Amino acid sequence: QVQLVESGGGSVQAGGSLRLSCSAYGYIYSIYCMGWFLQAPGKEREGIAEIDSDGSTGYADSMKGRFTISQDKAKNTLYLDMNNLKPEDTAMYYCAAEFLAYCSGGYSPRDFRYWGQGTQVTVSS
Repeated sequence: QVQLVESGGGSVQAGGSLRLSCSAYGYIYSIYCMGWFLQAPGKEREGIAEIDSDGSTGYADSMKGRFTISQDKAKNTLYLDMNNLKPEDTAMYYCAAEFLAYCSGGYSPRDFRYWGQGTQVTVSS
């Protein structure tokens, strides 16, 4: 089993930045796909970015430009750097993992079995 624990959320003013972290625990295979998602109140969970086991990254069209996904394999940690945050970025942010060599590129929650509990990001104007 894999456990994912997000951290780094908080409250920030518009235009600010945050770095979210996702630590993976348990039996971590070398081949996996990981992703970041957000879910605003009353809305469906939405994909932000994915990263393959070889480090290749991809971003949902609506998320390109202000978000950067990265990983530190030695620390089993996934990151999401968020810049120029806007009030509409307010949401719960989740990391997810699946044992695939390459992510589907669909940024769909259905592609992932393992999820963290989420970390709240609140952006004020």
